[in-house]
Amino acid sequence: MAEQSFDIIVIGSGPGGYVTAIRAAQLGFKTAIVERDYLGGICLNWGCIPTKALLRSSEVFHYLQHATSYGLSAEKVSFDPAAIVKRSRGVAKRLSDGVAFLLKKNNVAVIWGDASIDAPGKIAVKASPTAAPKGALGPGTFQAKHIIIATGARPRVLPGLEPDKKLVWTYFEAMVPDRLPKSLLVIGSGAIGIEFASFYRTLGAEVTVVEILPQILPVEDAEIAAFARKSFEKQGMKILTGAKVAKLEKGPDSVTATIDDGKGTQAISAERAILAVGVVGNVEGLGLEKLGVKTDRGVIVADGLGRTSVPGVYAIGDVAGAPMLAHKASHEGVVCVEAIKGLNPHPMDKLKIPGCTYCQPQIASVGLTEAAAKDRGHEVKVGRFPFIGNGKAIALGDDQGLVKTIFDARTGQLLGAHMVGAEVTELIQGYAIAMQLETTEEDLMHTVFPHPTLSETMHESVLAAYGRPLHI
Repeated sequence: MAEQSFDIIVIGSGPGGYVTAIRAAQLGFKTAIVERDYLGGICLNWGCIPTKALLRSSEVFHYLQHATSYGLSAEKVSFDPAAIVKRSRGVAKRLSDGVAFLLKKNNVAVIWGDASIDAPGKIAVKASPTAAPKGALGPGTFQAKHIIIATGARPRVLPGLEPDKKLVWTYFEAMVPDRLPKSLLVIGSGAIGIEFASFYRTLGAEVTVVEILPQILPVEDAEIAAFARKSFEKQGMKILTGAKVAKLEKGPDSVTATIDDGKGTQAISAERAILAVGVVGNVEGLGLEKLGVKTDRGVIVADGLGRTSVPGVYAIGDVAGAPMLAHKASHEGVVCVEAIKGLNPHPMDKLKIPGCTYCQPQIASVGLTEAAAKDRGHEVKVGRFPFIGNGKAIALGDDQGLVKTIFDARTGQLLGAHMVGAEVTELIQGYAIAMQLETTEEDLMHTVFPHPTLSETMHESVLAAYGRPLHI
């Protein structure tokens, strides 16, 4: 086929890639996006969205089990794993189809296949084994003034713990179980590991979580992580920290792990294991070494505007490093193409990116932890407010939670906010906006929060930092 030229070609159609392509088209660039597997990438198809659908099913099941707490009656409550998975896959397909619609609406050409960059401005696309959607281009050779890499990441694999898709799962297999395992070993306690641990525990599996670091949810504030751990253990999870899986042996339909905590070893058997020890960037096969694009520890080195070490080549999202979050990727992509257009956007500030974990209870945070703030030399004022003092939380029957805010004692700058409890993944954006607007404690104190809402815990936490809480 004849070589085709574009202003911008984006490689990868996840939340970073497709948003980048749409924004580029809005800015008047002739734009194309390359995909080899499924529109929407991992997040829409095998990550953020379908896992939330699974967790919603387990949440509803939890409430049905506790119906009497609300004056209701629900007898012989049960679930159908196949139906839960089917709903989750349906949600993912609906959103993937939505991405196809948005790309078409914005006149973004879809090139189907496996891309490599032969030279600055030149991309070769080979055929993909996955069927191409109707109207897609490829394979072939394509030119673009600007090439944006948004190839995402994949599960990290540890030697001796390699997934086999049957007994040892990654999040791919954990999302589509053919049956609910009676027992589960989760290796790693980051967001992915804890979300699956929460899902399977709520549905009745015996769950053991093993974390090599001293605390679960290592990126979270230590106080919030400790609160969450107590909640998980109260639900019946077994959690081992400061421990590693020294050996994993496979039986016909189970695994046995040798756990080493530095003081001794113990054997734990489970029907299935989930390897959730993080992800690594998809940097292979792109021709980066030949081009001279600098990488570091498995990700592409890029500045706050997405620029790599090679002019005309950019990187955004997971492949450009932590935090590996969908919303970070999307915003990074918008910043990148607006910089290409000459709009002078603000470079990405990674400290202002909120993080959310959709377990039970939910966890959300933005900015510095208390320890990180002190390490940076801040004298801090810290406020805390428990959900048990909030009327809406009590009315919901979800009064176990905590909001923690951290301020610079000298300037009143909001340095960080950390939350655990009902719906905190929806509340955290209030603090993210406050940080973006450089709001001080005085601004937050004088903001009127509606009553009765869970958001009042945020206001009270700010007041508590300055010795002024009203409801505790």
